[in-house]
Amino acid sequence: MLKRIVTIQDISCFGKCSSTVALPLISAMGVEAAVIPTAVLSTHTNGFTGYTFRDLTADIPQIVAHWKGLDLHFDGIYTGYLGSREQVQIVADFFDLFRKKDTTIVVDPVMGDGGKMYAGFTPDFAREMRKLCAKADVIAPNLTEVSLLLDVPYAETCDMEQIHSYLKQLTELGCRTAVITGVRKGDGHGAAAYDSETGKFYESYRKHTPERMHGTGDIFASVLSGALVRGASIEQALSIAVNFTADTIEVTQADYEDVHREKLPCYSVEFELCIGNLVNYVKEIQ
Repeated sequence: MLKRIVTIQDISCFGKCSSTVALPLISAMGVEAAVIPTAVLSTHTNGFTGYTFRDLTADIPQIVAHWKGLDLHFDGIYTGYLGSREQVQIVADFFDLFRKKDTTIVVDPVMGDGGKMYAGFTPDFAREMRKLCAKADVIAPNLTEVSLLLDVPYAETCDMEQIHSYLKQLTELGCRTAVITGVRKGDGHGAAAYDSETGKFYESYRKHTPERMHGTGDIFASVLSGALVRGASIEQALSIAVNFTADTIEVTQADYEDVHREKLPCYSVEFELCIGNLVNYVKEIQ
């Protein structure tokens, strides 16, 4: 029977991120994708101005109640951008309502990037996000979010001893497995993971590219979630997510040659051109 994931995050109508990335990628992996939208924006917020925003917090409990009445089952629950402490609390309750023995919960604790917290978030939000991470099976913060979750100074680069220490501390929040994205090692750029039950660390890298491209974190988390629900080990899911994300960056670079660097955040990677790669990666899952 087809596996099913619900992703809980915003819809940016233009800009290829959040739900508009998660839905096609999870579907391409042979997993049914359902969505609970937390907000609707005309564009994403990184580089655009004048965008519209509609908060959907009040709608979420009604969606949840309807689904509970239908007795829906989800093999995976994957959360991305949550816009308020109230939404985090609603999602925590959703976990309790829909989690079964075979449900994999992945939390991407979206709070910031480049050492800065996103506009509208506060330290109180970070504390609430820690509680949500405690309910997850897998969490996937970037280094900025690691600093917020652990209340430690932000560092753009860390040696592997420090990464391993952070990973262990993240699992102490309550999740089984922690993944840190945006890890640099030599000329490589990728992610590292730690499984607290086995005590094993995992790493996966591709060649580093200097451009910062919007939506790559959402691509990584979506593919990681899809791979885990398809039955991949954390080691294999990490590799698939890193490699597919790198594929999308590399195929997009040629189109960025004539774009001024200041405008790059507005542009998203052309993941559509790499869907075939993703399908092939999924075939390797044993």
